Formats: sequence, C-alpha cells, structure tokens
Amino acid sequence: HLKTRSLPAISASRKPIFLGIKTNVLYDAITTPNVGAEVAFNKHWSVEASGYYNGWTFSSDKSFKHWMIQPEVRYWIHERFNGHFFGVHAQYIDYDFAGLKLLYGMEKKNSYNGNAYGGGISYGYQLYVSPRWNVEFTAGFGYLHFEYNKYAFPRGDAPIGKFRNEYWGLTKAGISIVYIIK
Repeated sequence: HLKTRSLPAISASRKPIFLGIKTNVLYDAITTPNVGAEVAFNKHWSVEASGYYNGWTFSSDKSFKHWMIQPEVRYWIHERFNGHFFGVHAQYIDYDFAGLKLLYGMEKKNSYNGNAYGGGISYGYQLYVSPRWNVEFTAGFGYLHFEYNKYAFPRGDAPIGKFRNEYWGLTKAGISIVYIIK
C-alpha cells in the first residue's frame, strides 16, 4: 500500500489566498535588495513580479550597479502557494558593471553600460511553514540578449564600441521568504 502526503487544502470556510509578498535571500546575500508580489487568479494560476536594485560601488571604482524586473506566469500542480509549480518568465536588466569579470567576453579590464532582456521557463517548489509564511525554491533556464557600450577601465570618456551578446543558461534562481496575505 502506497502512502501519500496530504497537502493542506483551502477550506470553504477560510478566505482563499490571493497575494504573497516575498524577498529572494540569494540576491539579498549579494547586496541586491529586492521585493516581489504574487497574485493568484484561481487554484492553479498566479502571476508574480519581482524587482531588484543594486546601486553600490565597491572599492577601486569596481561596480555591479543594476536594476532588474522579472515577471512570471505560474501553473501550480496542486494549488496556489503550495507545492510544485512551473512558470514562464520574462526579464529586463539595466546595468553598469566595472572592473569585474562577468558573462562571455565581459572582462575586468573594461566597464560595461547597457541592458539585457529575455525570458525562459522555470520550476519551483513552495514549502508551507505556517499559515502566513512559506519558503520558495525556484530555478529557471532561458535566453538573454545583451546590448552594451564597452569602456576602458577605469572608465574613459569615449566608448571602445557598442556590442551585443547572446546568453543561454540560468536566468532565474531563488530561495525566497514569502509572506501570505489572505
């Protein structure tokens, strides 16, 4: 006889869950404050959007300044804010990186000012902690198109040139703390 774990269901006597507010602690750990909100339309579908901002300059003029927005449509296997989900996400990033080695061809000896956009698919799991709190784990893979001006580092007045890069790989990663508003 196979035993299955029963996930908590939303009873008819309780108000349904409509909104979750969250922060991704992985991004918080790299000094990028962020906040997200997720709205459920019914038992299986929700829309989530998160915003990220990092305006810090590190020592020796090194910087990892950027802001990003990442919306996502999610399908929940069991029910919203509970268990496994699949998603489709989009992404826009505006950045000014200097003195850091980053993606394909972005070297420490240069600085980069530009933007990126794209999207992908994701999988995640939301772990029930209490009636108001969950922990969410998510990863997404997809495509990003980068357009940027490249400058000598420390930053020169005139750009070396305008460049483009294509990226396929990890486009979303998160361990988020979720507060649920009923």
